[in-house]
Amino acid sequence: MEQQDLARVSFICMKAFMHSVAPGLSNEGIDMFREIAATDSFSNRIKGDNTVLVFEEAGTVQGVIELKEGRHVAMLFVDPESQNKGIGNELISEVMAYARTKTITVSASLNSVSAYLKYGFACTGEPDEKSGLKYQPMELELNKSSKKDALKRASS
Repeated sequence: MEQQDLARVSFICMKAFMHSVAPGLSNEGIDMFREIAATDSFSNRIKGDNTVLVFEEAGTVQGVIELKEGRHVAMLFVDPESQNKGIGNELISEVMAYARTKTITVSASLNSVSAYLKYGFACTGEPDEKSGLKYQPMELELNKSSKKDALKRASS
């Protein structure tokens, strides 16, 4: 992600969140997510130890993934109008090259659990809630032999 992508990335995150996640949350959760997805929040995180990749089509950002500290998927959103085209899968596959641990975790929104299961993640506990955001802890064990195997598994 580059600086000029910040506004579009924030917009996609909010659009996808409001479309599919927000209806099941309290105002507290929606407000918390607004803060997390704000352009200045993204800008601060990319200055730290977070990797943010975007998927572009015809010069327009269609999806985003954020990997925190090489170990945790903090964001994965695709523009609702571009979903079910393999963009999420491609973002997961690409971000694996930045993994620095044998296990990648995610606090998946409850409605995204089935997508993460398709990417190869497994549930690791009971659903929980923090600051009004409901989530399912999940993880993906990377193949010990190589990250390429993990990429193949995530893309199948």
